[in-house]
Parts: sequence; C-alpha cells; structure tokens
Amino acid sequence: MRWLVLLLSLAMPVVSWLSQQGMFGPTNGAISDRYPTLIVAAGYAFAIWGLIFLWDVAFSAWQAFSRRAVATPLAGIRPWAAAGFALTAVWMPVFSLKLFWLALPIIWGALACLLVCALTLSAARTETPGSTVWAWAPLSLHAGWLSMAAFLNTAQVIVAYRLLPTGAMLPWTLVLFVAAAALLLWANHRMRGNLPFAAAALWALAAVYVKQSDWTLRGSDTAAMVAIVVAIVLAAQTAWLRLRPQPRASLG
Repeated sequence: MRWLVLLLSLAMPVVSWLSQQGMFGPTNGAISDRYPTLIVAAGYAFAIWGLIFLWDVAFSAWQAFSRRAVATPLAGIRPWAAAGFALTAVWMPVFSLKLFWLALPIIWGALACLLVCALTLSAARTETPGSTVWAWAPLSLHAGWLSMAAFLNTAQVIVAYRLLPTGAMLPWTLVLFVAAAALLLWANHRMRGNLPFAAAALWALAAVYVKQSDWTLRGSDTAAMVAIVVAIVLAAQTAWLRLRPQPRASLG
C-alpha cells in the first residue's frame, strides 16, 4: 500500500500539468469562467495546489521509506490517503471533460478521504515521530482546501445545469456558505485547531472575498462580506482552540 500511495501522489501533479495543457479539454479555469458563481475564488488562489502536491509527495516518500512510518495510526490512513489522491487526480480530467455530475461526487469523495486522514492524525499525531511535518500537515492542508473546493464545485454544477435560479444566486449561495462554515468549524473543532487545515480554508475564503468584491454578479458584494465573516469566525475559533489549556490525560 505504501508504494501505491507514492505512485498516486506523483500522479496528481502529472495529471494537473496535462490538464493545464488542455490535454483533456478546456482548463479548469476556463470552465469556471463559463459558469460564474458567487462562491468562486480568485484565480491566484489555485496556486495552492502546487504546495499541496509537493507536500503530498513528500508525505508519500516519507511513509514509503521511513522506518518510523510503519507504526500505527499512520498505517491505517494509507488506504484513505491513496483513495484521496486517486480521486483528486481523476477529478481534474473529469471536470475538464465537463462531466459535472461525475466530478461532483468525486471531489466530495476526495474530501471525505482526506478528512479521515486529517482527523485520524490529529487525534494521535504525537504517536509517530515526524508525523506532524510529514503526514499531519500535508494531509490537513489538502483536506482544508478541498473543504472549500467541494462547495465551489457544487455551486458550479448548480449553475451549469440551472438547478436553481442563476439570475438570483444569493439565496442558495448563502446556504452553501452556511454549510461550508458548519463543516469547517466542526472539523476544526474535532482537530483542536488544525493550523494547516484552517490556513487552506482561510486562503480560499480570502480569495473568494477578492473575487466577489470585484465581481459584477448580482449579490457579489454580500457574498464577499459573508466570506470574510466566515474567515474571521474560523480564525477566531482556531486561535481559541490553540490557546486554551488542553485537558490532561487521566492517570487512572
């Protein structure tokens, strides 16, 4: 399984490069421009994929070659990491091919897999030396970004298939913001203030604010302010969870 994790981590940047070259059809950015939404982020934000891919490859190499990485719970998250990497890689060409109904469950599946990894490692990251930098941080960063990307993708599917009004998108966009905030705050609380997870989500929310504050869609100003409010609440929760005294383990 450790070699499969390594191979799939390498597949993600390769597939991403091919996708950006137009090998599968229009680039993800071009497709996003065709289906504008009130929750889409500024284009510069997607540069975070470079860091995510690089750190995921570093994790995969570490778990494949380090003797310390054979210990649990790291062994238990390998299948989830492999599945998350595979789904992330598959999503890119599927989205480029405009198979939106297929892309949507794929990105939500990738999010679920990476969240399992982040939650598991957050609960026991002190048990394996080195896991904080080489496992917990990269997988948490990936999960944090997907926690927003999945909602961005959901909004684009709604617009692409006109499932809800596209001339008045603010009401259902606010529902997506509430759902995204609930997911982020719940997961961050479970992980006692996961800095890489929160940082990726804050990066996405800031980019949503930048895009929507300079957007021409009806309701974009409100969407920009909502993104900032969610970001402030998430940042405050992270600071509180990180700074509050942690309960001591029972000696009984």
